[in-house]
Amino acid sequence: MDRTTTQLAHGPDGLTRFGTGVYDPAAPASPAPAGSLHRRAAHVLERNWTGTSTVPSRGLYPHQWSWDSAFIAIGLRHLSPLRAQTELETLLGAQWGDGRIPHIVFNPSVPLDAYFPSPDFWRSSTAGRAVGAPRTVQTSGIVQPPVHALAAWLVHQADPGLSRARAFLPRVYPRLAAWHRYLLHRRDLGGGGLASVVHPWEQGMDNSPCWDAPLSRVPPAPARSFRRADLDHGAPEDRPTDLDYGRYVRLATDYRDRGYEDGPDEGAARRASVEGGGGRRAGRFAVEDPAFNALLIASEHALARIARELGASGTARHARAERLTAALVDRLWDAAEGMFFCRDVGTGVSAGTGTSTGTGTGTGELIPERAVSGLIPLLLPTLPRDLVTALVRTASGPHFGVGGAARLVPSYDLTGEAFDPHRYWRGPSWFNTAWLVERGLRLHGERARADELRGQFLRTAGTSGFAEYVDPYTGEPCGAPGFGWTAALTLDLLHDMDTHDIGTHDIGTHGISDKGGDRG
Repeated sequence: MDRTTTQLAHGPDGLTRFGTGVYDPAAPASPAPAGSLHRRAAHVLERNWTGTSTVPSRGLYPHQWSWDSAFIAIGLRHLSPLRAQTELETLLGAQWGDGRIPHIVFNPSVPLDAYFPSPDFWRSSTAGRAVGAPRTVQTSGIVQPPVHALAAWLVHQADPGLSRARAFLPRVYPRLAAWHRYLLHRRDLGGGGLASVVHPWEQGMDNSPCWDAPLSRVPPAPARSFRRADLDHGAPEDRPTDLDYGRYVRLATDYRDRGYEDGPDEGAARRASVEGGGGRRAGRFAVEDPAFNALLIASEHALARIARELGASGTARHARAERLTAALVDRLWDAAEGMFFCRDVGTGVSAGTGTSTGTGTGTGELIPERAVSGLIPLLLPTLPRDLVTALVRTASGPHFGVGGAARLVPSYDLTGEAFDPHRYWRGPSWFNTAWLVERGLRLHGERARADELRGQFLRTAGTSGFAEYVDPYTGEPCGAPGFGWTAALTLDLLHDMDTHDIGTHDIGTHGISDKGGDRG
């Protein structure tokens, strides 16, 4: 542990120097006792630290992952604000010229066969040269959910003095602004104002049943063309199928071979037409996801606060966040089901002609699969009250069982045909999504439900050995042990224990909106 970490973790005032902000609770009155859950979580982060960033796990995920690092920084700020700043700075140092933050930054000391797809698959510095891929570091060419501005604001709040002394926000703000511009301008593939993901890995919930229909249009890469390193670390029955993995590889290969350019892929369309796929966009994966866009909106609010800290008004960014919230509701909300759904904009079907209930003018149809992604917009402070009420009802009902049958929040509908309690993102509970739902419940005044979920989170994190994910019913650990964001978000929720009421802070500028609820 570095000198700063030691002082902050064990010094007389080490765990008290952070303020209130976006989802930012007050500190506990004193450091946690030795041997506690706090110390165990800190040990996981220390073990996974590489010197400049934190790996999700030493075995299965030996590089730096984008949204993992954002969540890890949120927890690290309670141990070492300096290390949390470094975590984000390392990631942003690999940003591309077009603004995208890649989903993996590769560690050159790790053997190529330790993880697939490896740097020699992505070929970022050559295939991505036209869109500004860095030449001195190897990365993937796709992205992950934009939690980064929210993480940067929270890290600043952990120690504003250190942040200002290091000019942390002035250095990261332009990069975060460019990241948001990329998503809002280059990734609005549906034409309705929301960002689309072009690969299941981008949304972060890689193997969700939400992707089954869009992926069915994608011919898989030949099995002989790749070797799955993930099966060296997990049971095949818990991982994506070979067929789905072949489709993941085909999508990534096609994206690479067109130079990581966004927009219509006419080459894929022609290939799909020859193969019998049909329409102009057949064979293309492009989906508007509610969690991805909710995190973009939350981070846009956070960017507004960063702008104000730097002397600007932030008004335009808050206004943009409000427009995005309206677009999210318009395009992805299903009132009859009481939750948000993904929209498949790769189908070329006009809104309103499929299962869509939105009034947007973009293409596509809603994907009627209930996944945890559809609950994440609870994070948004000005979500209309009737939608908040419906989301809480859905979360606590038979489909997700929060506060009832499920220990945490399952990744997929407990009653769905595709539900599997152990298979990757098709039913197991993940700690980062549980944290997001807990923060959303608390934001909208659902304190009893938030307290129950927080308690289950902390108990399950401890008994599972900070597992990557768990069986939603039993809490049985699955995936990698000692997982980075599980430990980090455990620290964040521990710092929400035994404190005074959080109050009524939200991520807007006008206090509590009459559209949402207070944070109590």
